[in-house]
Amino acid sequence: MAPRPDLPQLLIQAGMDILDEDGTEGLTLRRIAARAGVSHAAPAHHFGGLPGLKVAIATCGFQSFLDHLNAARDGMSDSDPFQRLLGVNLAYIQFASSRRGLFRLMFDQLSTQDPELGKTALGSYFVLKQMCAPFVQGRPAAALETAVWGLTHGYAALNMGQRRPPNSPLELSSYEAALRLLIG
Repeated sequence: MAPRPDLPQLLIQAGMDILDEDGTEGLTLRRIAARAGVSHAAPAHHFGGLPGLKVAIATCGFQSFLDHLNAARDGMSDSDPFQRLLGVNLAYIQFASSRRGLFRLMFDQLSTQDPELGKTALGSYFVLKQMCAPFVQGRPAAALETAVWGLTHGYAALNMGQRRPPNSPLELSSYEAALRLLIG
């Protein structure tokens, strides 16, 4: 007899797939259950409803995000601190662009303070903090980290396939120039 699949994980993966295909608007308990091939009551049973399932999906999303940032950081052969910071931040922007629905859920759609979600999300911030450390040089570290994060997250949000005005200056090359200006 084949082992039973991990139903909560199956539901989370179904939700992530729906987010990738249809964005946050398509995320319902019924659609997730149908995608997972289970009864429509199963998600509510395991997660207490859609809000609980969204938290679980976002927690897995932040783990994927952290893995993506770590892979970018660990895969760099360049020892130049700016190139390392740029590489990790471009990975941030790329994740947002390739996983738009998941990214929106992670950053825009949750009002909960779930401890596991917070712990996992904080891991991605620590990667940014580590990459910013060489540039602190007497400045308040938290202010520099927040400014770099704000710049990067802003570019990520603006670059998520949204329409921009003609001749918009938003290009990844302008991101690099803006980052250089910011860290001085």
